Amino acid sequence: MNNLLEISKSLGFSDEKFLEIEKFYLKIKGEAEASGYFLNPDIEAVLILIDGLLVNLHRYGYIGCPCRLSAKNLEKDMDIICPCYYRDDDLSDFGACFCSLYVSKEFSDGTKKTSSIPERRLPPGKEKLVEKAVTPIASASLGFNGLKYPVYRCMVCGYLCAKDSPPSSCPICKAGKERFERFI
Repeated sequence: MNNLLEISKSLGFSDEKFLEIEKFYLKIKGEAEASGYFLNPDIEAVLILIDGLLVNLHRYGYIGCPCRLSAKNLEKDMDIICPCYYRDDDLSDFGACFCSLYVSKEFSDGTKKTSSIPERRLPPGKEKLVEKAVTPIASASLGFNGLKYPVYRCMVCGYLCAKDSPPSSCPICKAGKERFERFI
């Protein structure tokens, strides 16, 4: 942890701030590793992002993505609470989530570089247009039982997820994306 402390000091964090960031870093690093995810190998960037998450936690009461504008309302910001709803799709498509806290295995081990990650979140006001567009007649095109997303099942452990595509690895058993099948 000396490396974390040195980087923290170079960023100007107080000892108290460092202890808070370190505790959060160890928590999310453990959760990420246990679930088959990877944190960005750039520790300085990770500490800055964690500081932003903690600022949002103190400011709003939840850990909203530090790279997005908050609506300052938990219900409206559910999609950007870290890890955000867009993480798995961003990892699959671009090798990193929007803020680059989470990265793909290839990015983590240096075999792949990532580029700009486009914002998937609809701008304020646009989400209402999407909700209005979904009528009982239109909902038939949403799929089985009006589901908005297809459901993927991990063929190893049975984990289910409703997203545009399956995650890069199963958060339960760590099976790769190729071990998922479309379930519904």
